[in-house]
Amino acid sequence: MLVIFGCLLGTGVGLAESSNETAGSEIREVIIAQIVAFASDDAEAAWQYASEDIQQQFSSPDAFMGMVGSRYPAVYRAGSIEFLSLVPHPGFMIQTLRIKGPDGRFWDSAYTLTDTDEGWRIGGVVVKEAESGI
Repeated sequence: MLVIFGCLLGTGVGLAESSNETAGSEIREVIIAQIVAFASDDAEAAWQYASEDIQQQFSSPDAFMGMVGSRYPAVYRAGSIEFLSLVPHPGFMIQTLRIKGPDGRFWDSAYTLTDTDEGWRIGGVVVKEAESGI
């Protein structure tokens, strides 16, 4: 009986890891697509990756784009991005990134994403300047 429970437990962990890997891949695609949309000044495309809550906060894709451009220039005009860790939470995921902004400085960011009927959507991002190291 203990052996069967151990096998089932091991299978569950494998399924959870596989599910997180799939989610991680989809999440990376969504973040990249939105960053490409920002870089292309494609407000409609950037808007489609925002969660319903974010869309309700802004009157239009252009208003959303304006906010991102003024408050998050590193996201709006990212020079490069490096995906760091994916942190699962009940009901949402957090994806951390390091972004090189247009000014050459590096920024650490944490994206909150929720899974919807239309796929993963970005519910917010927190950005802070990365600590410089050796």
